[in-house]
Amino acid sequence: MKDILETLTEDGSFSTLIAALNTTGLADKLKEAGPFTFFAPNDEAFRRVNVDEMARDKGTFTNILLYHLMTGKMMSSDIGAHESLYTECGKSLTVHLEEGRPVIDNAKYVRPDVECSNGVIHVIDNVFLPQFSGWYCGCC
Repeated sequence: MKDILETLTEDGSFSTLIAALNTTGLADKLKEAGPFTFFAPNDEAFRRVNVDEMARDKGTFTNILLYHLMTGKMMSSDIGAHESLYTECGKSLTVHLEEGRPVIDNAKYVRPDVECSNGVIHVIDNVFLPQFSGWYCGCC
């Protein structure tokens, strides 16, 4: 079984995320033993945000990516039992139901529960932004 970084790389739909992980130096973290839970925005999700703007400040960019990472392995069925999830950037994601489907902050699952040797990936349709930690309006 491949680790989180290898799995993302082989998938082919995470080129923006992988470039961001390399730019911030976080790619190596996703090779560590873990276990981790990683909410991975695909390339389509990154088209909704201004990546160039986010990348201007490496510290901020790093925190944005750490907002997608949790220590410990949580499958989607486990996540649904929580109201918030503590991330590696020190802020919590909110979990709620919308039309019977789980929503984590501003994102929905595209493909949950991709198991890896060092944790699990949940592919999501939006990029989490820590400055909006736990609070999104219905329009986002």
